[in-house]
Amino acid sequence: MTHAVSVKGFPAGAVIAKMDAATPATRRSYATVQASKTGDIDLNSDLVYCNHSCDPNLVFDMKKMEARVGDKAGLKKGDDFTFFYPSTEWDMQQPFRCTCGSDQCIGLIRGAKWMSKEQLQRYWLNEHIEELLREQDAGKQ
Repeated sequence: MTHAVSVKGFPAGAVIAKMDAATPATRRSYATVQASKTGDIDLNSDLVYCNHSCDPNLVFDMKKMEARVGDKAGLKKGDDFTFFYPSTEWDMQQPFRCTCGSDQCIGLIRGAKWMSKEQLQRYWLNEHIEELLREQDAGKQ
């Protein structure tokens, strides 16, 4: 399995990368990230090697188009970069069984659409996911 590793330490909240190289995706794949309610992007950078974790250390903020260290703790040199895929993904085309090993592991990763409110409350979520959750609650999804 490929992965991205921190080459230095970063404090909580630090921006590790801007998504300047991202382009609109022509089709969804395991390498795209949902950037809005209706659109995905190709990252076109090493960020594509950031894997999922149910106890992530990064946030992919699609409004600011940046990857930053989460607010819980900083990163140490050698830490794998991970983010919570349902924080960007509503309904994944390629669900998978999570093997992150976290005490909080949710098992099958299919996207935010398939998770309970209680599960999602533990995570930072992008605005488009929050909006889709509101629409789901109103019966529009």
